[in-house]
Amino acid sequence: MSDDARLEVRKTHKLFIGGAFPRSESGDTLAVVGRDGSVLAQASKASRKDVRDAVKAAAGAAPGWAERTAYNRGQVLYRIAEILADRRSVFVDAVARTAGDDSLDAEVEVDASIDRWVWYAGWTDKLAMVLGSRNPVAGPYFNVSSPVPVGVVGIVAPQAPSLLGLTSTLAPVLAGGNTAVVVAAAATTLPTIALAEVLATSDVPAGVVNLLTGAQRELQPWLAGHRAVDGLDATGVADADIRAIEVEAADNLKRVHRSTITDWLADDAQSPWMCATFLETRTVWHPAGR
Repeated sequence: MSDDARLEVRKTHKLFIGGAFPRSESGDTLAVVGRDGSVLAQASKASRKDVRDAVKAAAGAAPGWAERTAYNRGQVLYRIAEILADRRSVFVDAVARTAGDDSLDAEVEVDASIDRWVWYAGWTDKLAMVLGSRNPVAGPYFNVSSPVPVGVVGIVAPQAPSLLGLTSTLAPVLAGGNTAVVVAAAATTLPTIALAEVLATSDVPAGVVNLLTGAQRELQPWLAGHRAVDGLDATGVADADIRAIEVEAADNLKRVHRSTITDWLADDAQSPWMCATFLETRTVWHPAGR
């Protein structure tokens, strides 16, 4: 059969929940629009129930991910970088074709994203030393403080840069031992879907990362108000919506972080303090031996 006689295989991309690729329970889809205005594919439009399913998967995976050694979590994050590097051309194409901000060259953005996964992979087993301490106390005791993950973190991904913005918000959450539910921006759908396929073929345990595509403004209040979500990265929330999101999040006292980074390639766009945003300090007292 000649190429001219072949029909184009149009894709309908699924959600990524619990390590699987389910369709939205609503059956709704949205058009993935490219930078030139053309329709590139269809993607599942997540519903409120999909948010609940993703949070349930993240909550179920949270204890196992937190209990892994920090060194092993670093190995897992490094494996994401390895596969991403192997599929570099796929990501360059996805970033180049995606709608949204074009301030970064696609190759520069993909390479920076790979490097950022590697950078946070190297920090996983150093966070306890940098963020923890042995505290001086009066009495025959050892007093040690160490960082522990808060649990499930919701992420409203930034609109741009598409892949690097998503990586820069997701990687520190995972490095600290948290699980994540990400609500992708419509403009970042292609890179988000491509990252889901990387996660599914890596050794990230099922449920540790859950990626939802759809109407971000519709999904974000449901994520913010969910009582099983322990923290929220609201970097992708618009100025007009942030107050309402903070009110939703306050209902169960979840911490809310909203990055003010404008240059995602800058040195301050990656930091162990970004991991610390969704870590708590646990202090243990122990009698000193004689």
